[in-house]
Amino acid sequence: MYQTLTFLHSTFRWLVLLSLPYSIFRAYKGYFLNKEFSKTDNSVRHWTATIAHIQLVLGITLYSQSPIIKYFWKNFNEAKESFDLLFFGLIHIFLMLFSIILITIGSAISKRKTTDNEKFKTMLIYFSIALFIIFIGIPWPFSPLANRPYFR
Repeated sequence: MYQTLTFLHSTFRWLVLLSLPYSIFRAYKGYFLNKEFSKTDNSVRHWTATIAHIQLVLGITLYSQSPIIKYFWKNFNEAKESFDLLFFGLIHIFLMLFSIILITIGSAISKRKTTDNEKFKTMLIYFSIALFIIFIGIPWPFSPLANRPYFR
């Protein structure tokens, strides 16, 4: 189960990293070109948040099953000295939870705004900040924080 979750979580991040920039691009264009917030824009907003939530569920499930995390919490005083363990035990999950919260709030607020420009602006701000945080929190192969391959 752990290997499957690792694979799904690692693979599904690419859907998040496709949908989020696409949403930001549409919000940017809509805001700066004063476009109408169409059904397509609303679907993109909705599906971006949905994809992020699926990734969150995969991540939390993986977090609860991970031997790395179990070791981290059982040996916290020792494990916190290892930055790799600290990254996966606390930093990664905190950054990702925070970014999903931003996506959720941005999606919900955007949905309730009355003008099209406000909807695009809200999506643009919240989704952009979330994407920035996600880029920091992903263990890229080149990351100085913790690294993993592009696909597991």
